Amino acid sequence: MQKKGFRIGLVTFVLLLLASLAFGAEGAAEPPITHAYITIGVLIGAAILFFTEIVPLPITAMLVPVALSIFHIIPAKVAFSNFGNQWVVIFMAMFVVGEATFVTGFADKVGKLTVKLSQGSETKLLLFSMIAIAALSSVLSNTGTTVVAIPMIMGMCATAGIRPSKILMPVAFAASLGGTITLVGTPPNGLVNSIIGKMGGQEIAPFGFFEFAKFGIPLTIVGILYYALIGKNFLPDTQATCALGDENLESKIPKVKRPEKMWVCLAIFAFVVAAMATKFIPLVTAAMLGACLVVITGCMTMKEAFKSVDWTTIFLFAGTLALSTALEKSGAAKLIATTVVSQVSDPYVLMAVICVLTAIISNFMSNTATTALMAPLALPIATQSGISPLPLLMGIAMSASSCFLTPVATPPNTIVLGPGNYRFIDYFKAGWPLQVISTLMCIFLIPLIWPF
Repeated sequence: MQKKGFRIGLVTFVLLLLASLAFGAEGAAEPPITHAYITIGVLIGAAILFFTEIVPLPITAMLVPVALSIFHIIPAKVAFSNFGNQWVVIFMAMFVVGEATFVTGFADKVGKLTVKLSQGSETKLLLFSMIAIAALSSVLSNTGTTVVAIPMIMGMCATAGIRPSKILMPVAFAASLGGTITLVGTPPNGLVNSIIGKMGGQEIAPFGFFEFAKFGIPLTIVGILYYALIGKNFLPDTQATCALGDENLESKIPKVKRPEKMWVCLAIFAFVVAAMATKFIPLVTAAMLGACLVVITGCMTMKEAFKSVDWTTIFLFAGTLALSTALEKSGAAKLIATTVVSQVSDPYVLMAVICVLTAIISNFMSNTATTALMAPLALPIATQSGISPLPLLMGIAMSASSCFLTPVATPPNTIVLGPGNYRFIDYFKAGWPLQVISTLMCIFLIPLIWPF
């Protein structure tokens, strides 16, 4: 069955590429409208593969610049240039800096403090765990934070006699919510900033490092309070099947190896965050300097630094950013924007359509890939409508990260599936109220902060 699905997806993508080739083989001599349709074809093909994941996500991401260069939509040099994009470099460096905080024991300290504060209460444990994970995820990898938290939470639950299924899912959601607070908290935030810089010569300043917090903090607070007061009643009460020593989980947990270096690591981390917040040196320079310093000072080894990088995220960033360029250069984004604007005129209706569509897609495929597909459309849509693109871009970034309906929506959701002994439907039952709340907040609160 898996092979059959692979063949169907592969044939679908090849047919799309062949159709594109039929229109685009002559390259630059072809009319711009043809290039627009070719780009839309590549977009559809990529979306199919992203949704089905019949080939690995990084491979799908790399097929995008391959197709765009083969069919002469953009030059090969441009199509593959995004591996040097500053946001790709920033996230690569922050993976290294974040890993250093794990291996030097800072995450372990936070976990032990949470156990002490909860005093055996299920509600307190839920509340403090969500707060701690959200805070860490605002400046660290939400995937890494969740992985580190699982064994600590399993141990806390065993000590307090609480089913892990009552804690783990909200913790995964808190990791996604916390990521919305800063520029480096989650890839979609950096991606929308990158797209602002790449799309079409408009005088638009990118979002600041903590500017995301204007919406991210209220969203995170609402999400935490919802589960502490109401949402806990919708969580499944199932016995965990994954022991703390599960070999698949154990192989992903960063070990505390150099506790004596913890304060050195935290000083470097604080410096990087301060540099990014104040911009006294460029963001990419601050991130890369931090990554270099944690190795130079012995907080981690070179081998650990290489292993800490989430290459799926890097390839998704670098590959799908080429689609952003192609959508703008070929006129495809303007064509789609014109179509959308002709159907929707009210800014709030437009905001609602974009946020709902992004949230739905993001629940079934990578939030990074979803942002890469949706964000390039925001600028031409805004231009055609005569409104600011900032609320639309922020709505896309926040909606892409606020996905709570499926276990495949985000890596944290997937990570807790086994340890919590959850079923697919459990995510929908526990997550749909927060999904509705977060979407409504995006639609109505974001335009108040970044007006149309």
